[in-house]
Amino acid sequence: MRQVIRNVKILGTGSYVPPKVYTNKYLETIVPTNDEWIQANLGIKERHIAADNETTSDLAAQAGLNAISNAGLNVGDIDLIIVATATPDRKAPSTAAIVQYKMKAFNAAAFDIAAVCSGFLFAMSIGTQYIASGVYNNVLVIGADTFSRIVDWTRRDAVFFGDGSGAAVLTSANVVEGFLAYRLYTDSSHEHLGFTVPAGGSEMPITPEILEKGLQYFQMDGKAVFNSATQALPRAIYQVLEDTGLSISDIDLMIPHQPSIKILRKTSEIIGLPFEKVMTNMDKYANTSSGTIPILLDEVNRTGRIHKGDNVLFAAVGSGWTYGASIIKWG
Repeated sequence: MRQVIRNVKILGTGSYVPPKVYTNKYLETIVPTNDEWIQANLGIKERHIAADNETTSDLAAQAGLNAISNAGLNVGDIDLIIVATATPDRKAPSTAAIVQYKMKAFNAAAFDIAAVCSGFLFAMSIGTQYIASGVYNNVLVIGADTFSRIVDWTRRDAVFFGDGSGAAVLTSANVVEGFLAYRLYTDSSHEHLGFTVPAGGSEMPITPEILEKGLQYFQMDGKAVFNSATQALPRAIYQVLEDTGLSISDIDLMIPHQPSIKILRKTSEIIGLPFEKVMTNMDKYANTSSGTIPILLDEVNRTGRIHKGDNVLFAAVGSGWTYGASIIKWG
């Protein structure tokens, strides 16, 4: 059988964030921090927090349904569901399987991937390959996290994260639109545990002693995150520009992961992209990990800020350190 490599585009987008909100002013009452510092250094004003009865799969399923509706499809049209998450509902089954059940998308295969804040970018690249090779026609890619469940709300670093989910439906495209390049990387050579959740896996199973030490919560070295991000993001961006033959002036919009406003401003300065082309929404949602890019993409798409023919740059860096970039010509 002759293999036909197809172009791949984003057909529809969706997102969902829980209604409960923690403002910086509220966090001042429970965390040793202040609103002025958070806004100046992180660019965050508030974040959405999942209700006690809401799980990662609940957020993911709603974002997925919204994306399918935006694409003009039905759940039965979806061939594959990929969920990127660092906060799964359970160790087993996969969150994607639970999302399939909640969406009633029983025609679709489903699996999770784990690349933390780079998760959606990695998942989107996988979905693209399935469509390009002709294996599937419509792939639903979801990034969803509920970091509020692994945050110690007495520590200052609790201010970084919020809960939310975003999704995109990928499908085949014509020859003048779609993804132009992907570059994905993992660099575990230096300080790769600068962002980690020590306990809960096979290395350190949960015990009463572990819980007492608080090792079930995420830990972060802020300086390592900043240094890694401001080196990794430009490296990946330069490579996809080289792969496509584009220059930074050809980029119409950048839709990045939302680590902090300082990281994004520094990255913009290094690569020479005017900051007005860098899309942000961390003021409203904080860092939703794998949900950041698709939530922002949905917001930008639905407000008409992306136009047909635009060159859109995606970039992310996450724990591990995972990082990467991609460029799509919007169709």
